[in-house]
Amino acid sequence: MNANQRDEQLFFHEMADVIPLNKGRNRADAGNTGARPPSEAQLARRASAQDGEQESNFLSDEFVDLLPVNDPIEFRRDGIQTGVIEKLRHGGYQVDSQLNLLKRPVAECRRELFRFIREAHQHELRCVMIVHGRGKSDESHANVVRSYVGKWLEQFDEVQAYATAQPRHGGLGATYVMLKKSYRARQRNRELHQRRRAP
Repeated sequence: MNANQRDEQLFFHEMADVIPLNKGRNRADAGNTGARPPSEAQLARRASAQDGEQESNFLSDEFVDLLPVNDPIEFRRDGIQTGVIEKLRHGGYQVDSQLNLLKRPVAECRRELFRFIREAHQHELRCVMIVHGRGKSDESHANVVRSYVGKWLEQFDEVQAYATAQPRHGGLGATYVMLKKSYRARQRNRELHQRRRAP
């Protein structure tokens, strides 16, 4: 008897008392949900996309110092004129898009803010608004999110400045964000200025 025959004989010996399932009963009854579950390929693509985003998301998820709940927030990157932050603070720029983070978990806020700022910059938006809520105490969820938003916005190279919104846009519960011009927009401006200077 060779090795293959011994393995086969051992297998049949071990399986001798196994009773096969009845036909048609070899699947769990998950109920009739109406929707097909995602395929393995879809699940793999979803996991890969999430992993890729997590790897590229540089926003800090470490401890944040909580902002005083009643204090407005603002930030201006070096080289940005004071007139820009003044105009931003007074709601002088048109808000091109907004992101609503109300009552969302911090981890989700981090993910959504990262995606939103990146996409806004790619679409050449200049002024956007983040709605995060205000809360009644420094430790309230809304103020925790607001504190993280302030910290995160400073970590984007694309962000030139931010300031607490005007009351008509949510006051302390929202923040205006001024984004850098994209490379394409800067090129267009350069070409425009050169045309104006040409005799």
